[in-house]
Amino acid sequence: MTGRLYGVGLGPGDPELVTVKTARLIGEADVIAYHAARHGRSIARSIALPYMRAGQTEELLLYPLTTETTDHPGGYQGALDDFYADCAERLAAHLGAGRTVVVLAEGDPLFYGSYMHMHKRLAHRYPTEVVPGVTSVSAAAAVLGRPLVERDEVLTVLPGTLPAEALAERLRDTDSAAVLKLGRTFEKVRDALAEAGRLDDAWYVERATMGAERVAPLKDVDPAGVPYFSLALLASPAERTFVPERPAPEGAGEVTVVGLGPAGRPWLTPEAQEALAAATDLVGYGPYVDRVAPNPRQRRHRTDNRVEAERARHALELARDGARVAVVSSGDPGVFAMASAVLEAAADFPDVPVRVVPGLTAAQAVAARAGAPLGHDYCVLSLSDLLKPWEVVADRLSAAARADLVLAIYNPASRSRTWQVAAARDLLLEHRTPDTPVVIGRDVGGPEESVTVTTLGELDPGQVDMRCLLIIGSSTTRATEGGVVYTPRRYP
Repeated sequence: MTGRLYGVGLGPGDPELVTVKTARLIGEADVIAYHAARHGRSIARSIALPYMRAGQTEELLLYPLTTETTDHPGGYQGALDDFYADCAERLAAHLGAGRTVVVLAEGDPLFYGSYMHMHKRLAHRYPTEVVPGVTSVSAAAAVLGRPLVERDEVLTVLPGTLPAEALAERLRDTDSAAVLKLGRTFEKVRDALAEAGRLDDAWYVERATMGAERVAPLKDVDPAGVPYFSLALLASPAERTFVPERPAPEGAGEVTVVGLGPAGRPWLTPEAQEALAAATDLVGYGPYVDRVAPNPRQRRHRTDNRVEAERARHALELARDGARVAVVSSGDPGVFAMASAVLEAAADFPDVPVRVVPGLTAAQAVAARAGAPLGHDYCVLSLSDLLKPWEVVADRLSAAARADLVLAIYNPASRSRTWQVAAARDLLLEHRTPDTPVVIGRDVGGPEESVTVTTLGELDPGQVDMRCLLIIGSSTTRATEGGVVYTPRRYP
């Protein structure tokens, strides 16, 4: 069984910029490999050290030379090729023995990194995965606080080892640029920037995100102190284009009436989530406002449940003054909820736009929990007589029962209304058989959810409170022995 090779990017230098995946792999590895110059100090190892554990095997891959001359028969490149081949075989011995090998790489493993020389020699022989890292280019832009590219601009990444003429030509023809591998090439790069007419715009960034980080206009930098871990950066030409703060124009607000569904975020539509996120003010009955996660940017206006008209006017007044107001309702705002109240009050605010965002209704939620009792024609009624006389409620119940409609009954009871459920049951029994299926859904979607299936003849009003919704079946509605209730699509 062979081991697995990982090339992991450590980012630009700050150990906190190591990705979660790279940190995990370093901690799990059998073997940690890293390159270093002949002094033996490895920046990569110092970055990874907080994530290493005791007992891991370390493979120091020590370069035989960096910028020195060599008497190798193949010259400088030949000496490096032999070095890389030897390193690859050292790692292959671990991989062949089934060990996990992590090769550390500053920045990104495949961005001017030493890891790629191991990758080319081993990836076709052993299972291999490369984990990307934050590049020095991204880090330099971040510490400068200047964007690299915007919209259709072009970013050019160049090694400072290119000939001066090639550097100048490419710097002249690009929007943004990063020139890496400065060190001994610094003066050549500076001259190329001057030749391209870009020197005044160039920045110098040294050891970005490390403790010895340094940032300066490139033209002011002394070439004598420039290390290899530095770069020149030409930021986006648009980097100075800061957009001034613009106050919202008077009357730019709006009111969005949002349906929260029956309970909880899973019942919330993406459109409703977007409307809530964009709001500056939330207005609604206190428990419904509380269902929206707090955001310190937003003002919350909690009111009692009996002040719909005042609540609607308050929302419209806020919007008239420029606020983006979300008026929240449980379920769907157009079903016994705030949409009607807001639209009615909006007649006095002709310049305030009002939008209604639908929500999953309580009837739909209870029906889904029970099965499919609303599978055919149905009627939605409220038993509350606070806004209409009981005589109207009774007439509509009787009419729906005579029409053989399934009924979804909202607001069946409250602390002050305890008799309507029994009265409604008796009215319906004049037109329905006692074995008609009835579904009592309580707090559906909430922590105290319960769904009870009974019959019209056995319906106990004591089981019903203000958090319930009733579904009364038609003559064709069926209840199975397993408690599933459905109404067939076909009617006899």
